[in-house]
Amino acid sequence: MADHLPPALLEACVVVGASSDKLRELHQATNSSGAPELTLLEPEVLHVLAPPFINRQHADSEVVRPLAGRRSFIRKKTEQPRSAAAPPCQDGSGEGAVEGEGSEDVTVPNDIDLMALPQLCFPGGLQVTNEQKEEQFHYLVFTDVFGNQTHGVVMQCYRPVLEETSYFLNGNGSSKLYTAYGFCVISKHPYYTALKECLSCLLLQLRTCRLSDLEKQMKEFAAKLVLVPIPPPGQLHVMFTLRPLIIVLPSREDKDHPAIDLDLHLPFLCLRPQQLLQVISCLLQEQRVVLFSADWARLTLVAESLLLFLQPLSWQQPYVPVLARGMLDFLMAPTAFLMGCHISHFEEVAAETDDLILINVDDGSVCTSCSETVDLPEIPLAAADCFTQRCLSLQIHFDLHQCHHVSCCDIDEQRAQRRTWQRNLNHDIQRITLELIVNIFRDVGSHLNYEHRVFNSKEFLKTRDPAEQLFYKKVLETHIFHSFLKDRLNRKMDAFTRMELNTRSETQKMKAMVENPRRPTMQEIQARRKSSIAESRLNKRMGMSLPNLGEDQPITFHRYTLLTRINMLDPAFRTPAKPVKVFRLPDFPTALSFHTVQSYYSELIMQLGKAMFYVPPENSTLLARFFYLRGFINTLCSRRLEALSDFQNLYKTDMDIFPTQMVTWLVDSLHREERQQADRRPELKRLIFKVKTENEKPSVQSNDHVKKFELPRTHLHQDEFVRCVQESGIVKDVATIHRLFDALTVGNQKQVDPELFRVFYTFWKETEAEAQDVNLPSEVIGQLENSECVYKLSSCVKTSHGVGKIAMTQKRLFLLTEGRPGFLEITKFRDIQEVKISTAPFLLLRIPSLRIQTSSRTEVFEANLKTETDLWNLVVKEMWAGRKMADQHKDPQYMAQALTNVLLMDAVVGCLQTQRSIFAASKLVYFDKVKHEVPMMVNKTTSETLKHKINPSLDLAESQTVHVLLYTPGQLSCSDSEGDGNPKLWVALSGGRVVVFDAASWSMLQDCIQLGASQLNCMLGLVQEQVWIGSQDSVIYIINTRSMSCNKQLTEHRHEVTGFTVDTRDHQNSQQPYSCSSDGTILQWDSSSLKVKRQIHLSCDRLSSIQIHDGMLWCCCGDSIVELRKNGAPQRKMALLDDLRSMPSCFSSFILILERGQLWTGCADSGELCLWHMKDLSRPFKRISLPGSSGVACMIRVKDQIWVGCRSGSGVGGQRDGQLRSQVLVVDPESHAVEKELQAHSDSVQTLCSAEDRYVLSGSACRDGKIAIWKVE
Repeated sequence: MADHLPPALLEACVVVGASSDKLRELHQATNSSGAPELTLLEPEVLHVLAPPFINRQHADSEVVRPLAGRRSFIRKKTEQPRSAAAPPCQDGSGEGAVEGEGSEDVTVPNDIDLMALPQLCFPGGLQVTNEQKEEQFHYLVFTDVFGNQTHGVVMQCYRPVLEETSYFLNGNGSSKLYTAYGFCVISKHPYYTALKECLSCLLLQLRTCRLSDLEKQMKEFAAKLVLVPIPPPGQLHVMFTLRPLIIVLPSREDKDHPAIDLDLHLPFLCLRPQQLLQVISCLLQEQRVVLFSADWARLTLVAESLLLFLQPLSWQQPYVPVLARGMLDFLMAPTAFLMGCHISHFEEVAAETDDLILINVDDGSVCTSCSETVDLPEIPLAAADCFTQRCLSLQIHFDLHQCHHVSCCDIDEQRAQRRTWQRNLNHDIQRITLELIVNIFRDVGSHLNYEHRVFNSKEFLKTRDPAEQLFYKKVLETHIFHSFLKDRLNRKMDAFTRMELNTRSETQKMKAMVENPRRPTMQEIQARRKSSIAESRLNKRMGMSLPNLGEDQPITFHRYTLLTRINMLDPAFRTPAKPVKVFRLPDFPTALSFHTVQSYYSELIMQLGKAMFYVPPENSTLLARFFYLRGFINTLCSRRLEALSDFQNLYKTDMDIFPTQMVTWLVDSLHREERQQADRRPELKRLIFKVKTENEKPSVQSNDHVKKFELPRTHLHQDEFVRCVQESGIVKDVATIHRLFDALTVGNQKQVDPELFRVFYTFWKETEAEAQDVNLPSEVIGQLENSECVYKLSSCVKTSHGVGKIAMTQKRLFLLTEGRPGFLEITKFRDIQEVKISTAPFLLLRIPSLRIQTSSRTEVFEANLKTETDLWNLVVKEMWAGRKMADQHKDPQYMAQALTNVLLMDAVVGCLQTQRSIFAASKLVYFDKVKHEVPMMVNKTTSETLKHKINPSLDLAESQTVHVLLYTPGQLSCSDSEGDGNPKLWVALSGGRVVVFDAASWSMLQDCIQLGASQLNCMLGLVQEQVWIGSQDSVIYIINTRSMSCNKQLTEHRHEVTGFTVDTRDHQNSQQPYSCSSDGTILQWDSSSLKVKRQIHLSCDRLSSIQIHDGMLWCCCGDSIVELRKNGAPQRKMALLDDLRSMPSCFSSFILILERGQLWTGCADSGELCLWHMKDLSRPFKRISLPGSSGVACMIRVKDQIWVGCRSGSGVGGQRDGQLRSQVLVVDPESHAVEKELQAHSDSVQTLCSAEDRYVLSGSACRDGKIAIWKVE
């Protein structure tokens, strides 16, 4: 069980010192020959105190805390020492019961190395001196082979070596010698400050303690610390009193981060920002790093801070922040490491070892063992400059902060002020260092293929500035970066991801909306110019004093000019630390026994209950922490059912801290009587069933591998070709890759030769690289839009407008004139009227030329492109068709896809170099074929009503079905410190995937919130920053709209959740939504407490949706529509029509228009709407035929219109010329006529939603997978 329990504050307490025999000999020698100035002795373990300290009185009963995960430590029992080493108690009440006359058996945690501990407690050696020294502290970190860490705080005390043990430990007596004792407190968590304060409190007791009472004092001290629970991740800290201090245990920020209980600004006091950046660079490159200091404590605190600065990257190499004198050989290890040594060994280490990074913490210097400087690649200039500027804003001196504050007259108040200041400073430092990491690795995500788990490192390196490439090349080979890549490929939503999303520029957001091939925009080219001009001026000014800065040096593009730089006053960056709640534990019992400990736990449970009573229901995050703590204490007290009840409440408060292993252990350990009691409590019965079901599922091995892209070595069939192209990052869309496969296999067997693939890939990448170096005159750049990129250039040709090169952007063709460089626009793609190949006479020759007729000019543009004519003909026609479709369908993705097709054509022609290359390239033509095979004209009504289209499957290889849409207004997710307050569009795709868009710019905010693996059926937005999502797996998932993460679940439904509704007219109960499931269960909820207020069961085949109108519930039950009172009593029932019963049909949706007294219904397999009078539900009074529809999927009312989403039918709007089309119809409820027939999807409409009655959004099935945005008139 102990493996599944969160540890208490204390793992073990160890006393280390010299053996009594050695001290007796030394004392006798001193009396006879005088006291030596300094003597070193071998330290030994004198006491090991490890829980459980208190057992039940009867041997056959359970212990309070189990012993799993511990081992036996047997040491020879010696005569009682003349020093602090006292024999263990032999009354059976504590640890260290005597096993025999010659030995004692102590159980200690498995991961505590008692062999190495003595020399780590005295890293400089155990000294015997002739004068008493002050107490000193230092800190230890132990790491096992699995990377799990244990932390220790050591207090060294000097005490007299006496012949008798009757003296106090405060040094009274006539001793000439003083020896050191080490008191080491070991914990699973890095509570360095708290444990130091605990040992400081212990020191006050030891100073007035007789030697014979030492072990009793130590045992009482350790037993109290065992009673202190570790706070769960979040904003709840734990406070306890250990006389005379009040000590606080801060919680971890989240489950992925350690607790931070140290001063993170210590490295800033020791090192300048430039040196800090050097050290961080060395760690990122996994160098062999050694810290030096004259203060042992400083070594660990600085090392821990440095590793925290790397978050979320986690150090994977050996880590020993304190090396004892006998451990210096560790520095000869050939692998990377981070270690710490005393400054006295600096010269020795520098002389005896090579390639070490030596950091003198005391004087702030960084050098290598070979030279006084560090010759390693530095952190990229952009990120380094931003970090340096941030450091200037840090207020790292508490005294300066306190200058204008009143002096504290109470030490506890002063300590509380210092803790608050330190917590805020730590928060600022973490934000600064996280921003540094984000700025270094921001672009990594652009080179990831999530489906195949590939990182294209070569292409990533090509996008780096030449001066930065060596740094990235070294970092990309490290274990620390490999672990980081795993998290990125797993789409981990951590602090790095959140900051990267929140600090994207508008350009980056817009680029994320459409998948365009990588080319520099005009804005980037202008930034490059400014950067190169500044560099040129620097060269001229400093060239005489700096080597290798000649003007013939190639101009490089410093990417920091484009780096997202957060304004220092930006509230998104300067957000204060989240407020915390401090829970104070009861006072420790004076006498420790089983009964007093049980009373202590009972009082603790009672206090937790009181604290929970005063927490408002909307503060569910804090409530979850109290439930967690109480569940943990109930587990310790063997109150299993109460513990399970507390943990079950985490589903409704915060699932992120749900202790799965502990709950599984509790369920498995239930006695028969407890299981029977649990079966009588519905919430526990559900929890036990869920745990059992999860345990019965076959374990799925998590996929953590990361691949680097490699060119194929064997022939590629189509499936292998698709995988290889996707891994290369050229294109993701499967249909486009299939056309590329056909192009590369023209005239050959249906497989691609690996050499051909290599040539194609090389040509593609070289073309991409050449575009990065495109050199356009400033006059030309000024004529283009900031977002435009040059994608193709012709050779120099004669045209009807002069001689020059034809250039193509995603919007236009223009001529770069020769001689005096100039810009002449040929045409925008949307203005083209005709493109054809012709011939131009030249002497006796006929030269192939391309003629373009455009609406913007009367004269025809003609270019003698010669051998390039056929390719440019394909290119211009495809771009023209793509632009036409993009304009008509209001879908920019069409243009992006046409652009990709064009560049693939160019690459195919470039790599084949045969007579059939143009024919092969024509296989990639798509939009021009669609234009000729299928009528492209969108009817006028559709064109006028359609505003925009977005693709929620942009990052996926294939389109997904849009199952549900939900629009939430801006104020729903607006907060003081987070979020921009913009409205949002929530999109449920197949497989439990949710995508979130900013509904102001239609840029993607979150590309994947994973909610189980089943289909999502319904959504509901509530004002308490919640979005409820019902799933086929019977769970209601609740997303926090601030963090855009799911940390709550409602599990009361037994079958798939199919619908939500909320009574918006009843303002008093507006936050009491209803949910329904397919088995006919309807639950009314209190959205604040997430408790079920009422449960209704309706007998029906399948309950698919519910609505509330005028205080009555209306239920869509497949073959009927049922009206219920709020108490569940049936009011009216309307059955499916007889002519529809003969076919497998059912009601799919309905709308009530109360002011007209009408009920509108639609059926899944009937292409008509039925209108019913509310007073007579026996027969519909009107049937409205829906043209081109085979069924109704969904209906909504917007203003005074009925919008109907139709399933595909035949003829108009259905299967036509091999292309599926479906409609959104707008019906006038007064005239009962179809006002508009809107065609925008090539597959069935699945869902409709309204955006503040200004827009209607429609989502379609997977063959289309798009979302259309319609204007409401």
